[in-house]
Amino acid sequence: MTHLYDEERLGVLLRLLRPAPLGWVRAAQELPGARQTFDEIVARAEADLAFRNALIADLERALAAEGYEPDRRILDEIRERLSES
Repeated sequence: MTHLYDEERLGVLLRLLRPAPLGWVRAAQELPGARQTFDEIVARAEADLAFRNALIADLERALAAEGYEPDRRILDEIRERLSES
């Protein structure tokens, strides 16, 4: 089977692209940690009714009391997840 582009040709084409904006690069680097924090908070809220109720009552205060400093995206995702259930 003949490939339209071989690895060398793809490398040449990729080098022609402009670099990704710095904000995109930073966001991509932060994503795994943010996802882990989000998953941890949601799992705890599912297992601990008191923690879940505290999150529903005052999300930012409940998280701060537990030592979390999530960014706006994590807060928005948690609000969405809590409103679904």
